[in-house]
Amino acid sequence: MNISSVTHSRVRLVTTIILCFIVALMEGLDLQAPGIAAQGMMAAFEIDKLHMGWVFSAGILGMLPGAFIGGRLADHFGRKRVLMGSVALFGIFSLVTAVAWDFNSLVVARFLTGAGLGASLPNLIALTSEVAGAKLRGTAVSMMYCGVPLGAACAAMVGVNDFGVGWQLVFYVGGFVPLLIVPLLGFYLPESQAYEKATGEGFTLPALLFKEGRGKPTTLLWVSFFFTLMVTYILINWLPSLLIAQGFTSKEASWVVLSMQIGAAVGTLLLGALMDRLPTWVMSVVIYLGILSALAALYFSVSLAAMVVAGFIAGMFTTGGQSVLYALAPMFYPALGRVTGVGSAVAIGRLGAMSGPLVVGKMLAMGTGTAGVMLACAPGIVVAAISLCCLSAARKSAEEQPKFGSAAKAVVLGES
Repeated sequence: MNISSVTHSRVRLVTTIILCFIVALMEGLDLQAPGIAAQGMMAAFEIDKLHMGWVFSAGILGMLPGAFIGGRLADHFGRKRVLMGSVALFGIFSLVTAVAWDFNSLVVARFLTGAGLGASLPNLIALTSEVAGAKLRGTAVSMMYCGVPLGAACAAMVGVNDFGVGWQLVFYVGGFVPLLIVPLLGFYLPESQAYEKATGEGFTLPALLFKEGRGKPTTLLWVSFFFTLMVTYILINWLPSLLIAQGFTSKEASWVVLSMQIGAAVGTLLLGALMDRLPTWVMSVVIYLGILSALAALYFSVSLAAMVVAGFIAGMFTTGGQSVLYALAPMFYPALGRVTGVGSAVAIGRLGAMSGPLVVGKMLAMGTGTAGVMLACAPGIVVAAISLCCLSAARKSAEEQPKFGSAAKAVVLGES
């Protein structure tokens, strides 16, 4: 490979990571926005915590078909085109959220915002992982994905000072900025070379997910995604309200959320870099012990300073753990079906993310309190840890033995 080719590859890598990071930044802001705006939205629409749970879950529910459909479209029409459409979609309906006129329109706006968010993430993961290659995949995906917690931190900063606009401000920011990003993607984002070079007829969905030895890793990915995102979205959506119920002010709760998202950014970069150096089972132990410790710290902390530290640890391991899963998922699928495979795992994760806030809303309405919420998270974390450890064994087996078939083995080894 000559110097010019190396330089061109580095430019593609840097350009892709930067642009995908910017999209991830706005995705993080839009994901955190309902949690930050929850108190204002409940007052404006005169709804209780149970109905607010439906608002949270409507956005997450929209991510499920968004991830599936966005993945299939991207494997047919290209990652770049679908990413541009999905960014425009969640930008438009974030603005609609800000001007919603009743509870039903609010729920519909959040659902369609979620559809755009769901379609964008698998494409961000595929574009970044494919341009980075096997040796830098974990680091590159983590660098892109740290935009999500940083965007959520931006939403928390808006919550600290809304400049007199009210709860709508975070949705205005989450709407106008993505619409300005779309032209940048059109002009400067390179299409994935892995997609452009891919040949063949593609795959039916069952064949892609479950044939040639992919059934076991697909199932393990789905379980890990489901429970990890369940806990993450419980914290994203309900932590501010839980803190207020414990006696903290709204602004103090926003500082804890801000700390959690800064921790998430640090954890995403740190754990992503470690993923390129440590076995998956070691990463599993580190991530899920960290999450359990963070949940305990959030429950037992009584001062604002202690809660800020607990929030930092929670963000570090919940969102950081997600980034590891996102970097792992593309390894098990071929180029023509990669976004579909990743999208399916993301969609199953969204089921967990959707069910978590709904269950917590019901528990809080029944008077369970913070203790019950934290205890409810623990079993899922244990199951996710076991699944990720088993996934490590499946990956090692695929690398050492030809049971996946040569094409699937090449994917796991990072050769396509």
